[in-house]
Amino acid sequence: MPPGQDGSKALAAQHGRTPFGAVAAPSWEAPRASAERAGPRAGEIRRVADRVLDGQRITAEEALLLHDHADVATLGRLADAVRRRRHPDRPSAEPGGAPIPAVTYIVDRNLNPTNVCITDCGFCAFYRRPGAEGEYVLERDEIYRRIQETVDLGGRQLLMQGGHHPYIKTEWWCELLRDIGERWDINCHALSAPELDHLAKLDKRPVEEVIRDLKDAGLGSVPGAGAEILVERVREIIARKKTSTERWLEVHRRVHEAGLRSSATMMFGHFETAAERVEHLARLRDLQDETGGFTAFACWNVQPEGVPDEHLYPPKTTPGVYLRVQALARIFLDNIENMQTSYVTQGLKMAQVTLRFGCNDFGGTMLEENVVSAAGCFHLEPIQEIEGVIRRAGFTPLQRNSWYGIVDPRYEGLERGPLNREEAATHRAAAGVSA
Repeated sequence: MPPGQDGSKALAAQHGRTPFGAVAAPSWEAPRASAERAGPRAGEIRRVADRVLDGQRITAEEALLLHDHADVATLGRLADAVRRRRHPDRPSAEPGGAPIPAVTYIVDRNLNPTNVCITDCGFCAFYRRPGAEGEYVLERDEIYRRIQETVDLGGRQLLMQGGHHPYIKTEWWCELLRDIGERWDINCHALSAPELDHLAKLDKRPVEEVIRDLKDAGLGSVPGAGAEILVERVREIIARKKTSTERWLEVHRRVHEAGLRSSATMMFGHFETAAERVEHLARLRDLQDETGGFTAFACWNVQPEGVPDEHLYPPKTTPGVYLRVQALARIFLDNIENMQTSYVTQGLKMAQVTLRFGCNDFGGTMLEENVVSAAGCFHLEPIQEIEGVIRRAGFTPLQRNSWYGIVDPRYEGLERGPLNREEAATHRAAAGVSA
């Protein structure tokens, strides 16, 4: 602990500030279920709700109104309406068969080639400093063993991230990607925007060149990790050494321009205000208007148990807050096609509920998960159990690929969608069309 940090929580409370010196988020109580009918903002809520149901885009101010004053049941109803509009029941592959209400998922593995990182995020229990006890860089044979195991189980995606290692440069990753591409037919969904930015700094060259070389080596898509909250005030508190808001967005812009798709994320429930949550969503929506390159959005609340700065973080947010934020994301992000639940952080029961709060995708099976589980939050389940949860929610589970194309052999007649990164690169940025 840095000198002078002892007692910071008590001192911060006296001055209404967080231990990091930032203004603390104001206290807030969830609206009652009657808020839409009889609350002081009932008329405004109904007006915005009608706009959502009519398929109109809402403003950031209207999103904040819903976040703070709409009850969670209203938010769920609106988010579910948006989900049904964007993802109507699929036509049956059988002649005369009933339409299929579907939820997708992907068989994948979270493979972390190294846990060495120099960004020192206080919310991350997974990383180790260089030379620290428990640090590792996996040998290639071990990486290949895990990949073969994944392929044998029907895996279609490797989620590979490795933090900010001070000595592993782009060529190390290119060699790995090339080797994987020569041995297996599996997509490498790898290297978040902060990692790509870190590689560019290590290589001392533009990030566009790093992305180009990685794509040539076999990179298929890019995860949305490292976004946390895209507001500099918050990033200065929780991830001071990590890529800035503008840089995170710029790297994803370059990824999209290179003909790669990426996902977007948000980690909330720490030191951000409700307005900053909405600002984060607005930054994502603006970039999506420009490029169309995001395939999906996922959010989760910070898991403070067991992290290095656990003593500085507030208690974990409630399931109600998670549902509120998830529903609002589906309502507000009208240009991002897919909403992914986070069963790894929330558990299967809560993930099942989110399928009626705007989510149309169950995420990955995560045959291996290290980052979240390092913080003591471990909710990995077998494929059969995931499918059972989806079915009990009233949906048909469909296996997908990284680009949300359907690759489920049980439903050959269904519309397939993009089957590879080239078919997926149809957005404006990759096509060279100005917004």
